Amino acid sequence: MFDSMIELRGVTKRYGEIVANDRIDLSIRRGELMTLLGPSGCGKTTALRCITGHIIPNEGEVWIDGHDVTGVPTHKRELGMVFQNFALFPHMTVFDNVGFPLMIRRTEKLKRRERVMEALHLIRMEGYEQHYPRQLSGGQQQRVGLARALVYRPKVLLLDEPLSNLDAKLREEMRFEIRELIDRLGITAVYVTHDQAEALALSDRVSVMNAGRIEQVGTPNEIYERPESRFVADFIGLSDFIQAQVTAVDSEGGTALLAAGGLEIRVPAAREMEMGQNLLLFTRPNDVELLPASHEDGINVFSGVVDKMTYLGDRNDYRVMIGDGLALRVQTDGKTRYNEGERVRLHLPVALCRVVFE
Repeated sequence: MFDSMIELRGVTKRYGEIVANDRIDLSIRRGELMTLLGPSGCGKTTALRCITGHIIPNEGEVWIDGHDVTGVPTHKRELGMVFQNFALFPHMTVFDNVGFPLMIRRTEKLKRRERVMEALHLIRMEGYEQHYPRQLSGGQQQRVGLARALVYRPKVLLLDEPLSNLDAKLREEMRFEIRELIDRLGITAVYVTHDQAEALALSDRVSVMNAGRIEQVGTPNEIYERPESRFVADFIGLSDFIQAQVTAVDSEGGTALLAAGGLEIRVPAAREMEMGQNLLLFTRPNDVELLPASHEDGINVFSGVVDKMTYLGDRNDYRVMIGDGLALRVQTDGKTRYNEGERVRLHLPVALCRVVFE
């Protein structure tokens, strides 16, 4: 039994001079949900289509369940696919749409009915067998698409931006339904999206892609808390970046001092740090504490002025100027409000100060 259900080994796909995938190596474990995350044009859909067989890479191999399937046609790869446009047949009922993969495989009629009803039960759509797609909501149509992908019990489920055509509230509901369904079935799934929140909420692991390459692979927590490049730090969540220079490293204490904008900022030390080294300090708006101007001095406590305040309902969003022209974004709950022009203090907790190397 192979631990990896899917492997991309040095996969490269070119379109003329454009390199859509550039020597991608990726191992997707049996039973996990892996998300390919990145902006439009980063190569995530190309990588997915290499897995499905709709695209044959110029170089490299695609392996599924221990077999090299690089040249194997799509219909022989035992994959279920869900698309962003639902791709339901408008002239077919829900029952016939879900049963279509079994019909073309010439599954016996009684067995086909049993499988279809089982799939509809999985997505909680019993009673809708004779409805047509036009009679369903967007969320219901997407559930039918899921049922059709799962009805013949594929080894792998592939989902290409499946929620992008739904409104925000329905997207949130559907993402939890998809996660729950995949957990119940214990199936391996590959999910493509440009939505960071979706990736963090759904995934066992995330593969962040940029310009045809994989920047980082890790759990949602690893990707968010310990990004390995500026691109990942900038793409996942909100971040402020500050050019800084290492002025001291206390290896025993596990911290270092950075000089930035006339301030001295203490951060966790990293093995790569050297005296005089230039790097980027980045902070998350929800990690920075906004305090009254009267707050006492302390480590990483700096005086500042509120430059801009935006009300966001459940929280307030501030831009605060500190040091020599440094601007930091801070988000707080709505209980305490500071006005534009008001003097405040900022606290950057040492443990939450992160760095990336240029």
